[in-house]
Amino acid sequence: GISPLFLHLPYLPNVASKESKFYNRSIDSIVIDLERAAQLGAHYLIIHIGHRMDSSEDEAIEAVAWAINQVFDRVKNPVILLLENTAGQGTEIGYEFNQIKKIIERVEQRDRIGICLDIAHPFEAGYDLSKKDGIEKTLESFDKTIGLKRLHLLHLNDSKTPLGSRKDRHWHIGEGLIGVEGFRHLINHPLLKHLPGIMETPRKDTVEDLQNMKVIRSLVE
Repeated sequence: GISPLFLHLPYLPNVASKESKFYNRSIDSIVIDLERAAQLGAHYLIIHIGHRMDSSEDEAIEAVAWAINQVFDRVKNPVILLLENTAGQGTEIGYEFNQIKKIIERVEQRDRIGICLDIAHPFEAGYDLSKKDGIEKTLESFDKTIGLKRLHLLHLNDSKTPLGSRKDRHWHIGEGLIGVEGFRHLINHPLLKHLPGIMETPRKDTVEDLQNMKVIRSLVE
């Protein structure tokens, strides 16, 4: 079998805005998928933090935490809920590590929360993962703010848009602006190399997936 097994919530649910007509339905969606995850023997469920819409940042943080608390009150199982960091596109929240920290602080059952780090997203949000020193600074910031103990998964994708662009555009490994050397340092970093990684690169067919896998494997030292 596959272990650890990760499931990913669909993109549409949004728990970052109580003003959204989909807020309560989004909570229901997480509840259903968290239950399904346990039934399937999955260890983790990944969710997008969401868009604040017309809410303030503080209101959005409170909305996400309240939703997670509701979910955990309704579902009692060992599946860990992973928050995926964002690029900060539009009204997304969760692109700054401090925003994620504030969400986690407001969750009552914090032992059931972890992080999925999407590699393109912090770069697009302004954390430079294309250079060794930038990677060190980013991981130090992550550890001080959230804690590396909460990091369970990497989404492996390059970025088609520049550092700090706040535009979410995944690209093929080594062909984007993080580049081959950035990925070499990332996947061999002592604090990251034990983590599972899942590719989220653009695809027309399986050939592109195989090429991206080949590039990643060639960088492992």
